[in-house]
Amino acid sequence: MVAAHVVTLARATPATLIGRGKVEEIASEARALEPEVVIVNAQLSPVQQRNLEKAWNTKVLDRTALILEIFGERARTREGLLQVELAHLTYQRSRLVRSWTHLERQRGGFGFLGGPGETQIETDRRLIGERLARIRKELEEVKRTRGLHRRARKRVPYPVVALVGYTNAGKSTLFNALTKSAVVAEDLLFATLDPTMRALKLPDRRRIILSDTVGFIADLPHELVAAFRATLEEVLEADVIVHVRDAAHPESEAQKADVLAVLAELGIDTEGERRIVEVLNKIDLLEAGAREGLLARNAAEGQGAVATSAVTGAGLDALLGRIARVLGRSQDVFSVMLDVSDGAGLAWAYAHGRVVERNDRDEGIVLRVAIDPQDVDGFLARFGDKIALDGVVRRAS
Repeated sequence: MVAAHVVTLARATPATLIGRGKVEEIASEARALEPEVVIVNAQLSPVQQRNLEKAWNTKVLDRTALILEIFGERARTREGLLQVELAHLTYQRSRLVRSWTHLERQRGGFGFLGGPGETQIETDRRLIGERLARIRKELEEVKRTRGLHRRARKRVPYPVVALVGYTNAGKSTLFNALTKSAVVAEDLLFATLDPTMRALKLPDRRRIILSDTVGFIADLPHELVAAFRATLEEVLEADVIVHVRDAAHPESEAQKADVLAVLAELGIDTEGERRIVEVLNKIDLLEAGAREGLLARNAAEGQGAVATSAVTGAGLDALLGRIARVLGRSQDVFSVMLDVSDGAGLAWAYAHGRVVERNDRDEGIVLRVAIDPQDVDGFLARFGDKIALDGVVRRAS
């Protein structure tokens, strides 16, 4: 970056967004510095973008275009590339309206090349529309495949825990620390675009699937929310949503509000949702007193945000314990009496449930077993005649 300007707007100027005086001031600076591109941290209309490019004699990108450029560099998988292209073309199509005078010339031709008199802008809009239709068809296939994968996981079944948060909050580093993986984790905006999943064992021996997802950002362009909906459906389907925040960032509270706004747009009740676990990450960047205070709160409360450092490992056990407790809320706990010789039944209980208590008695083995809702029927079929007198003890907490 060679120069920056902060412009206070009382009201937007329809032709250029910012006032004429500021446009001329930046134009004078642009003539001296000859920048390759000028980035405007706001959403520009096509006409505003065109007028600013003429005034500054250089390429102009608005906030949406810049985010799309970054997404284009970060996407790696076929799905990620399709989603970025969908967002890019949706944005581009809006730029064809009264933006570029060179597109207004007419062209001849026949058949698929365009009818006689079809203008270049009409041709471009038609070609973009056709490409958008093909991409949406391919993404529908991706969505269908994801649905099949989710149904397969439910048959296993392992609960899904999704990491969400503002871009660069440390989600991928936390993912790697918890799963001992090597997912790309860099100090970059949108380092993760393609969701990654790994199996993980909780302290109560339950296995889960941990999912790392795309980072959010303030005023996330609508085109991107729509394009990445297939990916973000993993969040909708998750049993637990872990909201990772950068505790050391000066705008942490504002970033939290932006993330919750995106979750609400996806249809998640951020106020009453009991499956959301908030994590204050990067506490290693805080002063020692603040860091120790947050870690002490982990042990004392069991509610509220969990403080962690994905780099040092501090607080990770507390986070796993919290996830286990949230998952436990949906379980039913049964008491069963097994014969001492019933090794197969004992193995089944440990394999398909969470044994929260075991008492070995002369007359048999008494187990208290927490069972996920989808496994209750199988549990009753296996142990229906062995359920102890107190039956269903309580909903797990």
